[in-house]
Amino acid sequence: MSHHKLEVRDLQFAYPDGQVAIKDISFTIHHGESVGIIGANGAGKSTLLMLIMGLLFPTSGEVLVGDVRVTKKTLPMIRQRLGMVFQNPDDQLFMTTVYDDVAFGPRNYNMDEEEVEKRVKEALEAVGIAHLKDRAPYKLSGGEKRSAAIAAVLSMQPDILIMDEPTSALDPKSRRKVIELLKGFKHTKIITSHDLDMVFETCSRVIVINQGEIAADGEGAKILRDSKLLESCGLEIPLSFQNCPVCGKL
Repeated sequence: MSHHKLEVRDLQFAYPDGQVAIKDISFTIHHGESVGIIGANGAGKSTLLMLIMGLLFPTSGEVLVGDVRVTKKTLPMIRQRLGMVFQNPDDQLFMTTVYDDVAFGPRNYNMDEEEVEKRVKEALEAVGIAHLKDRAPYKLSGGEKRSAAIAAVLSMQPDILIMDEPTSALDPKSRRKVIELLKGFKHTKIITSHDLDMVFETCSRVIVINQGEIAADGEGAKILRDSKLLESCGLEIPLSFQNCPVCGKL
């Protein structure tokens, strides 16, 4: 399943104003891995995701999905293999019903309506919102919008699922639902988030980005317990690893 593999090779990127956002980053993500990419604000996480998705193109280096290099010419093929859920679901939901939003991708690739209906049904059931298919997206709660945005990506049956801050601005119940949803996915997953407790629950591997460079890459539980490493990168260890202020125990 080489097409499920993502390679980032010697990636560098500078914005037109000269700001260097990504400095010589390299890593490989294999089929079935769940990888959390963490870092302080301005560390380069969002820029890295945009380079992976082909929304930006590197100053030097390359991104490969399987054996296919991400270029302007290969973007249609890349977008079928990579599915990205944006931080704000309102950026992805724009049709009059949830069904039409989830159907938009398959229809855009000229699939017949029978196949579209099958994919929409499977995607909505996967995220547990089949009962909302006829609802207007703007009438949904924050958690329901997030689920609908995930379903819209799943309907394209991507090889790799990319999520930017999937639990951002959610209430505790909706956050827990999204976490359980992510834990149940068998896709290769890349998740960026400041919610390190969620990253601990959903990602077996963690890459720490600091000032555009990789500060650490390895087993998630080990990295997320390394308070010195995280503090040096402007982060704190997850709340679940911090001592109780009353008894002093974990």
